[in-house]
Amino acid sequence: MDVSFHTEHLDSVKLLQITDTHLFASDEGSLLSVNTADSFNAVVDEIISRQVEYHLILATGDISQDHSDVSYQRFVDGIQPLQKPCLWLPGNHDDQPVMKTVLACPQITQPNHVIVGAHWQMILLDSQVFGVPYGHVSPEQLQQMDDILCQTQDRHTLILLHHHPLLVGSRWLDQHTLKNSEQFWDVLLKYPHVKGVICGHVHQVMERDYHGVRVMSTPSTCVQFKPQSDDFALDSVSPGWRELELHPDGQLTTQVGRLKSGLFLPDFSAHGY
Repeated sequence: MDVSFHTEHLDSVKLLQITDTHLFASDEGSLLSVNTADSFNAVVDEIISRQVEYHLILATGDISQDHSDVSYQRFVDGIQPLQKPCLWLPGNHDDQPVMKTVLACPQITQPNHVIVGAHWQMILLDSQVFGVPYGHVSPEQLQQMDDILCQTQDRHTLILLHHHPLLVGSRWLDQHTLKNSEQFWDVLLKYPHVKGVICGHVHQVMERDYHGVRVMSTPSTCVQFKPQSDDFALDSVSPGWRELELHPDGQLTTQVGRLKSGLFLPDFSAHGY
């Protein structure tokens, strides 16, 4: 599905990424002692309080932790105050049939190709392998991405997926990376108009340049994983989000926002989830 969300007149486009909300049906639903609905709502409130500017919202997977209709409805209700259109893709914890039913509302859509402003486009990929934590992009999606990139070389391009396509340096997390990342990069690196890749999944900030492509991961709205840790470990930094601006010349500027320090601390004695 190709859509534009009426941004064609914009020279620069501002994006807001929210990821890994891990919502539950229960009001008391917690992940590693963090009430995920409370932390998600606090992030939304903080974005509104700071008057963050954006034209589109990007929800990059793991919206639910328990696969329930109610958890996805929490996301629908929670995102509504942000008002702008929200694009979503699935994560490894998501149930796509339930997502597609509950998230089918005017504000939230699941496109795979979006024209963004006068100079950019986004391609959204489904990297979910249902029932396992690692990711894989199907050959059909890779071919479709190749076809789009070949036909639209006049547009700077941002790629979205849930799983990280570069290792983050944490052994336990890097077991659950995008398993066919070599094939993924074989397609992308043919096209210099691909400027950036953004993902969720790793609950931490990564920003790297990979052969001229900006690769970024984003904090979860709930629990944060400690960077550069071989074994499962939690971080003390607060939940957050990412802001991006796509410029006419192909430049991409970005910053991460967080709640104030000390909020929504997890159970540091946990050995996994």
